[in-house]
Amino acid sequence: MGLERICGTGVALAAFLMPAALATPPEIAPVSAGMLPKLHLAPQTPQPSPGGVSLPGIVSAELSTLRLAMREEVPNLVQPAPRDIADMVQRAGFLLDFAGRRIDSPQLLIVVDRNPARQVLAVFVARPGSARDVSLVGAAHISTGQAGRRDHYITPVGVFAHTGAILDFRAAGTYNENHIRGLGISGMRVWDFGWQWALKGWHTDGEGGDIRFQMHATDPDILERRLGHPASEGCVRLSASLNRFLDKHGVLDADYEQAAFTDMRYNALLRADRTPSILAGRLLVVIDSQQPKDAPPTVVSRPANWPDPDAAPPPDGAEDSEKKPVAAAPVPQVRTDGAPAPSAKASL
Repeated sequence: MGLERICGTGVALAAFLMPAALATPPEIAPVSAGMLPKLHLAPQTPQPSPGGVSLPGIVSAELSTLRLAMREEVPNLVQPAPRDIADMVQRAGFLLDFAGRRIDSPQLLIVVDRNPARQVLAVFVARPGSARDVSLVGAAHISTGQAGRRDHYITPVGVFAHTGAILDFRAAGTYNENHIRGLGISGMRVWDFGWQWALKGWHTDGEGGDIRFQMHATDPDILERRLGHPASEGCVRLSASLNRFLDKHGVLDADYEQAAFTDMRYNALLRADRTPSILAGRLLVVIDSQQPKDAPPTVVSRPANWPDPDAAPPPDGAEDSEKKPVAAAPVPQVRTDGAPAPSAKASL
């Protein structure tokens, strides 16, 4: 289908209807108030801060605030078993070490488990000194790339930095030809991690290709019901409520908040009603708990003629002119920097 693709295209509506057997994602129980444990996998040395207030005290207070906010703002949180939390932390720590990423200050960290039996996004507070010294804020079901289906890529494993090098955008809420809002309702945030290599889920020979790796909401009426099961074309799908929480509290917006002081494009992209966390981070870590714990991140040989990973996405329709969105209203989808943004067909 040409020089690869942005994550996602439209497919038949019937393919999105969830079988009854998928109604309850496996092995993860719903969360209730007070069930979110504080997990420390390494000793933490108290550090003084100005005014006589210890840094651990500030971090603990913000952790409590975020836990409460996530319980109030994101319905249907899940509570992974303690052993699964520890496993997520260990695997994320290995990938951070592998990538040479040090946790040099207390910060929020997102870990996604693409294991088909898990399909969970967890928000952690990580502390300096060890990537494995963390506390869980909360967790929710997501969807990652689906195997065995043409044009569906396997979400890559690795560490992905959300920096000011690429400007995010927001969904316009447009529909494709199957009446699917691939990026969710109007105003939903799309976190853009640039071009990334991913394995083709419909191949068994290890063939891969470039996708525009994004994290975004999905159609709340049709596709949210599939969260907790692999269903995307390579990106990380969120519920609308989780999208709002990550957006409002600036979970990955450390660089964006700094850029917003001098660049109106970033200021315009960020929510006017946001309450950014003082622990805002920038790292998304994708793991796969069904692989060996020391498995390296997704690596596929990149041909010399493939696009620059940091280049802007191609214009709408460049990859697949047969699958263009059908607008629900005459409101064009425009990035905050004025350039055309990928349409609803760009990410599903």
